Amino acid sequence: MLWLIRIAILALVIYFIAKIIKYLRNPKRKLQHAHNGKRYFFYDDSENIRKNFLITYKGVLLEGEKYLGPKETSSNVLSIFVWPHDLQLLNALDDQDLLFLENEIKLKYPNAVIDWKNPIKEIIRKHKENC
Repeated sequence: MLWLIRIAILALVIYFIAKIIKYLRNPKRKLQHAHNGKRYFFYDDSENIRKNFLITYKGVLLEGEKYLGPKETSSNVLSIFVWPHDLQLLNALDDQDLLFLENEIKLKYPNAVIDWKNPIKEIIRKHKENC
């Protein structure tokens, strides 16, 4: 009987250690931690190509919607629309930050055309007019 209790306790300890490791490796938790710390983090579910990705940088949370090629079975992303979640925080980003984010997206999806939704599109347009 004592052996059964020891085995049950050991199994319970292993279960809790596995849960803690799973919690610490959770990408959503890492995204939230990076967002609160105003650091860069790119969260994309590599198993589901149709799921939107999230980027946090300097406290700004951006979401990107991916559009696939003409075939339903295609895994080639051709177009990406990116927009901010909170417009008030968008002032923290400048042109160089937007260029950095665009390059990071291009690293992940090299064949995609990136289209920034308003008001980011207006910021980029004004920058191009000033140059």
